[in-house]
Amino acid sequence: TWKRRAKELKRELFVLYLAYKDRRISWLLRLFTLCVVAYAFSPVDLIPDFVPVFGYLDDLLLVPLGIFLALKWMPKEVIDEYRAQAAELAKKEKPKNWFVGGLIIVLY
Repeated sequence: TWKRRAKELKRELFVLYLAYKDRRISWLLRLFTLCVVAYAFSPVDLIPDFVPVFGYLDDLLLVPLGIFLALKWMPKEVIDEYRAQAAELAKKEKPKNWFVGGLIIVLY
């Protein structure tokens, strides 16, 4: 269902959020991952939502595609490690990263 898929995407985005700092990942993939996470959390869209049909395409296509590509290019052991860490943190608290928050504000 759509609701289940949305929860999966949110969980995978959280995994990417945790993994973007990992040194086992190339700097280019870390940069790509950071951009995907920042864009997903950013209130700014490439195409504003008020534009009929196209306004939601970036939310429905670009973000899931970015998540898919980042996870596909990342080593499996890194993904597995951060999935476990994300599941543990999800039980406790939401993460705070002032760098990503500042990046979103600067991009806005």
